[in-house]
Amino acid sequence: MQPAWRYILHADMDAFYTSVEQRDNPALKGRPVVVGGAPEQRGVVAAASYEARKYGIHSAMPMGTAMARCADLVRVSPRFPRYHEASRQFMKIFHSITHLVEPLSLDEAYLDISHAVLDMAEVERTARQLKAMVKVETHLAMTIGGGSSKTVAKIASQVAKPDGLLTIKPGDEQDFLGPLDIGMLWGVGPVTVITLKGYGIRTISDLGARDEQWLAGVLGKKGAELRSAALGLDDRQVTPHRETKSVSAETTLATDVADEAALNQELALLAKQVAERLNRAKLRGKTVSIKLRLADFTTFTRQTTLISSVSDEADIYQAATSLLAKEILPDRRFRLIGVGLSNFHEVSQLPLL
Repeated sequence: MQPAWRYILHADMDAFYTSVEQRDNPALKGRPVVVGGAPEQRGVVAAASYEARKYGIHSAMPMGTAMARCADLVRVSPRFPRYHEASRQFMKIFHSITHLVEPLSLDEAYLDISHAVLDMAEVERTARQLKAMVKVETHLAMTIGGGSSKTVAKIASQVAKPDGLLTIKPGDEQDFLGPLDIGMLWGVGPVTVITLKGYGIRTISDLGARDEQWLAGVLGKKGAELRSAALGLDDRQVTPHRETKSVSAETTLATDVADEAALNQELALLAKQVAERLNRAKLRGKTVSIKLRLADFTTFTRQTTLISSVSDEADIYQAATSLLAKEILPDRRFRLIGVGLSNFHEVSQLPLL
């Protein structure tokens, strides 16, 4: 039986990786901290604390650039086992509130609490209880946004950061969304923002006021979807078990590389990583892809679909090197290389004869 109403929370840990580092090392509290690779190895920022963000430092920024922006910046190498441990802790807490939990990454998830609450007073009480439980258990801060849809809940959490709580009452979606910058709408990237603002669409309400035919002409198929989201209409369900679409691994090379043999060595290591993850997940796939980034930062992918599904590193490596061979040109030097497998089929045990 469907609930009389629907209410979704979006829980998002604040500056997760750096918050874990500041929690584990009190000497880092209050200081600008980044997690990522060393600048001399052309590492990039994986996460930045709020203190670091004041200097314009953000994720995906080259570490050398980040270090140049803040002389007092502290760089910490990633400790992914520690981040996974913290994630398991608060995900367990989420499941104590509702079984409808959809993780989006290590540090954020949607929770459908429709069956657990009857009105906004209970929504507020549940959300505050959730924040308090996570704080006590993990000593980490979390922001929660709430609304009648995933779109509203996620945007509410963006507005409330950091360490905030903002719940939107059903029926107030357009009043909340309307004045916000168009760039806050999920699915509107930097290029789309420039396009829309060129037509005078600066707020979410500006987008909602345009008719679908006009939006289809400007944005194509996603025009109608974005207009619905701008009006607070989003019927996507919270899905507890998200199907794995692909498994991949990549590395930024210490120096620009042109030599095919050297690149193939990197592919061998990456193929092994991918194969290990596939075998743990009991998955096999047909489509092998490689990701390449040139010295000038041009980035592209190439893929091939095999006749049968594979999970062995040798098969992945062979397909990847064949793809790479076609991209080796005299004037090309590569700074990043990656390998992935998709188009999955679960591994099933053969019956005994």
